[in-house]
Amino acid sequence: MAPGELAVCDSNFLSVANVTGNSRQNDATDALVTVTQVKVTLQLNITIWVPNDATQHIIEHEQGHREISEFYYQTADKIAQQIAAKYLGRQFQVSGADLNSAIDKALQQMGAEITQEYDKELNPEPAQERYETLTNHGSNDVDAKDAVSQVLNNATVSPNAPATIPKN
Repeated sequence: MAPGELAVCDSNFLSVANVTGNSRQNDATDALVTVTQVKVTLQLNITIWVPNDATQHIIEHEQGHREISEFYYQTADKIAQQIAAKYLGRQFQVSGADLNSAIDKALQQMGAEITQEYDKELNPEPAQERYETLTNHGSNDVDAKDAVSQVLNNATVSPNAPATIPKN
């Protein structure tokens, strides 16, 4: 925990994109690759740390962070699907002395790009920060459930656009 923190909710959004393709070899060192499949595996791991003597208010505050993360995770598959769809059918040239290795490397790089784009699109941080502002990091009397409701009612989560939280 960081200095001054009484408790922590750690939400870890994980994604791994595996890209496969068919290649048509032009010669010994060149091939045209067509992306035929993109499989994105998603996971959300949430760990909440609270001290043994934590008040109910602090526990509820950390549960609020969990609820916000779970809210964003509800649309994670749609966001990943939309991103992956842009890569299906994509064609690119690959060159190298070891053509199979070059193809594998290019497909892995594409998987990394998909993962980066997913991480950018599924950004719950503005909502979490808004929640912290409303609750003053759990140190004021604002009810956690009310704060979560307020944050999520103002949240825009769409598979067509990045999630945003308007500033009030």
